[in-house]
Amino acid sequence: MQSLKKYLLSLVLVFFAMGCAQQEMEQEETSTEPTTDFTEAVAVVHPTESGNATGHVTFTKVDDGVRVQGEFEGLEEGKHGFHIHQYGDCRAADGTSAGGHYNPADNPHAGPDAESRHVGDMGNLEADADGNATIDYVDSTIELNGADSILGRGIVIHAGEDDMQSQPTGAAGARMGCGVIGVANADA
Repeated sequence: MQSLKKYLLSLVLVFFAMGCAQQEMEQEETSTEPTTDFTEAVAVVHPTESGNATGHVTFTKVDDGVRVQGEFEGLEEGKHGFHIHQYGDCRAADGTSAGGHYNPADNPHAGPDAESRHVGDMGNLEADADGNATIDYVDSTIELNGADSILGRGIVIHAGEDDMQSQPTGAAGARMGCGVIGVANADA
C-alpha cells in the first residue's frame, strides 16, 4: 500500500511538471514577437485642409540603411519640412492626428545627417517654381523592421522650412500633406 501511494504521488508530480513545462512553452510562443523582413514601404501623401501637397515616397532597404525616394507636387516654391510622425493617422483635417515626430529614443530634433536625431527627421524637400519636389537619399537611422520600424507611421510635409535646430519640431509650420507608411506591393 505504501509503495502504491509513492507510485501515485510520483505520477501526480510527473503530470504536474509536464503541465508546467507545456504552459511555459505556450507562454514563450505567445510572447515572442514575430520577426519581419520587409524590404520596401510606401506612403501616398494627400493634402490637408490648408494644403495642396500630394505625392508618394518609397522606403527601400539597402546595405547601408534605407533609401528614401519621393516625388511631390502642389507645394509653394522653397523648402518644406519633411518628417515621419508618430502615428499613421491622417484623419484630422489639419494633419495633427499624426502626432509629433517619430522619436522612439527620445533624442533632440536635428537634421537627417545628425548622429543623434528623431528617427522621423528627414530634413527638407525643396520645391521648384512649379511646386514640384523630389527626394532621394539613403538614411542610416530609419528601419523597416524591428521595434523601431517606421511601418504604420505617418509622413508629413510642412508649409515652411525645417531649421533643424528648434525643439522639438524644427519650426516648419503647418502640415500641408499627410500619408501613412505601409508595406509596399513588390509587384506594383
